[in-house]
Amino acid sequence: MPAPVAGHQGAPVAVGYDGSEPSQQAVTWAARHAAATNRSLKVIHAWVWPVFTKNLGPVKGVAGSGLRHAAEATLAEGVELARTVADGLDVGGVIKPGLPTQVLRSAAEGASLLAVGHRGMGRLLGQLVGSACLELAVVSPCPLMVVRYPGRPGQPVAAGIDEKPRSKTVVADAARLAASLGVHLQLIHVANDRGDRDHEPHGRHAPLHGKELLDRAVETARGLVPDVFVEGILLEGHPKSRELLAAAAQADVLVLGAHHREGHPGSTVSAALERSLCNVLITR
Repeated sequence: MPAPVAGHQGAPVAVGYDGSEPSQQAVTWAARHAAATNRSLKVIHAWVWPVFTKNLGPVKGVAGSGLRHAAEATLAEGVELARTVADGLDVGGVIKPGLPTQVLRSAAEGASLLAVGHRGMGRLLGQLVGSACLELAVVSPCPLMVVRYPGRPGQPVAAGIDEKPRSKTVVADAARLAASLGVHLQLIHVANDRGDRDHEPHGRHAPLHGKELLDRAVETARGLVPDVFVEGILLEGHPKSRELLAAAAQADVLVLGAHHREGHPGSTVSAALERSLCNVLITR
């Protein structure tokens, strides 16, 4: 069995579904990933309308009407799509009232991974789901996959690494994802300018930089997934996010770590969610 991305052995994959094309792509990706890693799939529908109105029931005399019925139909559609994508997959569904962030955060507890589309349906819901991606990058209880494409078969998994402790998790999750997809792994480091290091500690406890940091990451990844081809890519430039996103433009997935400081995932993650040309996995 391919190695899981992260989380407890056998924990389900979770995916948000709202009926939009991006959420269909997210379900397609999540169903394939769940099947490849021998996991079940939980399709989650965040039912936003109870936040705005109490008129949720059917219109009198009109069969199959009403916002509650529409939500149930949307969830059923997502579950059916997942079963069509991966025949024999164990798929369950859940509807919870509330805004996308709170619903997905709650319903994804205990999951190995949460997949969402990069935007939602229509102006109102699109804004809500787009905002949810940024918020979930900070508060998701498990790794967050933001899906732009159902998959780019044969394209590598790329990972952005830096001097922060979170990079160990980034390397591990990226390596396991590359193994599960059967593709090679690119570890990308955009080197700091010399001026960025003036206030860092020196000596044996100083953080690694540049080629040293990259070589250590490549060695770690090869130890985790010996059958995966791993290459290191060292870049320089500013801003770092621009260089990283350009280098990963043809990847299947770009794996990043969020810093979770002051409720914000960091400038690189924010840039990737807005401008990345590939799927983005944000580790925990």
